[in-house]
Amino acid sequence: MFDRVDRDLPARAGVGYKPQHFSALLENPGAVDWLEIHAENYLGDGGRPLAQLRHLAGRFPISVHGVGLSIGGEAPLDADHLARLKALCDWLQPASFSEHLAWSTHEGAFLNDLLPLPYTAATLARVADHIDQVQEALGRRMLLENPSTYLAFAESEMAEVEFLQEIARRTGCFLLLDVNNVQVSAVNQGRSAEAYLDAFPLDLVGEIHLGGHHADRDDQGAVLLIDSHAAPVEDRVWALYRRVIARGGPKPTLIEWDDDLPDWPVLEAEAARAARVLAGAA
Repeated sequence: MFDRVDRDLPARAGVGYKPQHFSALLENPGAVDWLEIHAENYLGDGGRPLAQLRHLAGRFPISVHGVGLSIGGEAPLDADHLARLKALCDWLQPASFSEHLAWSTHEGAFLNDLLPLPYTAATLARVADHIDQVQEALGRRMLLENPSTYLAFAESEMAEVEFLQEIARRTGCFLLLDVNNVQVSAVNQGRSAEAYLDAFPLDLVGEIHLGGHHADRDDQGAVLLIDSHAAPVEDRVWALYRRVIARGGPKPTLIEWDDDLPDWPVLEAEAARAARVLAGAA
């Protein structure tokens, strides 16, 4: 029904676009070959954000990353929000569209977070139905991102990788592999990041994310990693990323940095580091 989402997204390095970097990006993109935007920042009818995006889309492939659909929520998807996403994708014609395996709505309220799900048959059916609805509305295959988690549900009936793989089988969607999320979840839940990645179906991955996290302590004094997107990519995450690329080959790779934004040369240097890993694998 749908073409592969990554047909126009190069297996090279990209960054999450922020308006603060607009001029510097155009003057010196360096290792950056594509950009990703958060969809919810571009659902208006005009203004500077859309003007800048139209200009950037003439020079770079664009990936659209949604954060507000609440695909895992119990309530039906917000039809108005989905219609605005469709309008954005119709004129922008992005190389890909992605969303999170998470929920963020309850009884009409929007929660400013991406909350975890129990991996059960009921959850699987609900998420699959929502993804079918998104793909039908947008007329394109979407990517589903693995979450960063801080707890696990006792009622889960399957592992996260198994759940994601079954979602992809049922819906035909592809997957977005966030390596930083894997590390965050592994430390917080005392599991092996390597085992998780070795089991991950890399043939279904259309995009990879790398980002920064911060370390904290829980009430018992154990290390707790927070997926902050406000720091450089940790060496441990780079090591896991190299492991993924060695097994699965080059994939479009994004550097996520959403808060405490650095100057452009710092962000471009992170992209250049990813580009070197990709070039070595190629």
